[in-house]
Amino acid sequence: MYAVVKTGGKQYRVTEGQRLDIERVSGNGEELALEPVLLVDGSDVLSTPDQLAGASVRARVVGESKGPKIDGFKYKNKTNYRRRWGHRQHYSTVEIVGISRG
Repeated sequence: MYAVVKTGGKQYRVTEGQRLDIERVSGNGEELALEPVLLVDGSDVLSTPDQLAGASVRARVVGESKGPKIDGFKYKNKTNYRRRWGHRQHYSTVEIVGISRG
């Protein structure tokens, strides 16, 4: 059984016991519920909101990590315009505890 869940504006295909990095959520060691978009159990596919009303995906926050450093630089010729900037995204590592049809 696997599910497609939506969190942080992105969708992920998850199975039970899998670990993945999602955009930062609060609470280290706590459980959270992820919103399922699609649930596949063998040959059964649940995809409409009525079918997914009782379905749930539970995850536990395991830790936090940082993504790669992104460096940016803007430059305009002959105007003395230079701008440097950087960004490093924070992620939460979650482990999928259970997927239930409801």
